[in-house]
Amino acid sequence: MPAFLETERLVLRPFTEADAEHLLALDNDPDVMRFINGGRATTLETIKARSLPRLLHVHPCFGTRGYWAAEEKIGGVFLGWFEFRPLADHSPAVVELGYRLHKAAWGNGYATEGARALIHRGFTDLGVERVTANTMAVNAGSRRVMEKAGLSFVRSFTEDWPEAIEGSEHGDVEYELTRAEWEQRGRDK
Repeated sequence: MPAFLETERLVLRPFTEADAEHLLALDNDPDVMRFINGGRATTLETIKARSLPRLLHVHPCFGTRGYWAAEEKIGGVFLGWFEFRPLADHSPAVVELGYRLHKAAWGNGYATEGARALIHRGFTDLGVERVTANTMAVNAGSRRVMEKAGLSFVRSFTEDWPEAIEGSEHGDVEYELTRAEWEQRGRDK
């Protein structure tokens, strides 16, 4: 399948069933999953039954998917994934931005580079009006990526999670960027 998006250093491509092993490795790193599920292991069966169907889903309003496998442009190393998913299948107006990268990819600017490219694509080609992103309040790394990608803090909130994980007592945070704000800032700045 052709790439959805390329940046200076990344290729974002559609997931395939063959990515199950990549996802298993990513989702079994306790540091990667610390703010997702407390670092608990994931089984291959869970990846195939729950994760892959979500990652392979085509959103009718986009005519494409909302999750993208991220690879290094040179060498093709699987780095993780990016989410740029409409919150409603019938409308591209509001999308959720997300990312999950291998620990080896952290600190290299990949998350910011991919997020900025998706935001640009969303506002220029996909009819997006608002990009939103959420994380745990204590997830300083993810919050910094959101800020570097141009999103601004909106609010703190708490949700009832089925299983509390370390740090969840501090709640979650929401960030956003509207098309008008993005255009006013000079797009990619």
